[in-house]
Amino acid sequence: MAMKIGVIGGSGIYDIPGLEEARWQAVETPWGAPSDEVLTGRLDGIEMVFLPRHGRGHVHSPTAVPYRANIDALKRLGVTDVISVSACGSFREEMAPGDFVVVDQFIDRTFAREKSFFGTGGVAHVSVAHPTCARLSAACVSAALDAGITVHDGGTYLAMEGPQFSTLAESRMYRAWGADVIGMTNMPEAKLAREAELCYASVAMVTDYDCWHPEHDNVDVAAVIATLTGNAEKARNLVGRLPGLLGSARAACPHGCDHALEHAMITAPDKRDPALLARLDAVAGRVLG
Repeated sequence: MAMKIGVIGGSGIYDIPGLEEARWQAVETPWGAPSDEVLTGRLDGIEMVFLPRHGRGHVHSPTAVPYRANIDALKRLGVTDVISVSACGSFREEMAPGDFVVVDQFIDRTFAREKSFFGTGGVAHVSVAHPTCARLSAACVSAALDAGITVHDGGTYLAMEGPQFSTLAESRMYRAWGADVIGMTNMPEAKLAREAELCYASVAMVTDYDCWHPEHDNVDVAAVIATLTGNAEKARNLVGRLPGLLGSARAACPHGCDHALEHAMITAPDKRDPALLARLDAVAGRVLG
């Protein structure tokens, strides 16, 4: 199998030197339209697909991002490995604004989003005990170090619904829970990637200290945007190094991400909803075919 890297993030990371055959294209999915057209191209001989999570111009709120359509579109295009790049707040003094955190765990506090491709007439349960791919995450850490980025290997990301930032009481509670960073977009994205049998890694770019920090008692949007602008250049440098680290040949994932549905479907074959199965053609075609 050939490696094909998908990157979900802001438009600031797509202007990568050396990206060849770049073009925007529309993708139709059974789950509706993705956030935007996708940018496809080749970097160091590896096929790349870039998807603006909020759409170009930031038109979708965290709740309204069409997460199922986004993951389906990447799978439909043949993506094998997904890198999620997103802004976050930090609950740890040592995870300072401008640092990157390669996340390995999540606490999902979202409540207003469709979180699964499966449902009535097609029930499936996948494990998200380890919600990110250790192999892909290690490549992101290496790429960050090569780019001179201060990166933290591992961390727990608390996904909140938003769009408002935390209250002080919430911020203190999340710190007490052991969360390291907070954001609004990695859930249900990570869960859906697992259902689609895609390797998924999360690169969280710290922009602020949320509101728990005594010297940063509220989130200053202007300061966040200034830090985010600097982080975008770092993210481009990280992403630009991934093709060389991952290589063109894609072996089976040693952690089983690409076989997450092997025993997940529990609805009896004669009870399955044909209409739902038709929508799962890209996501679960390997096990339903």
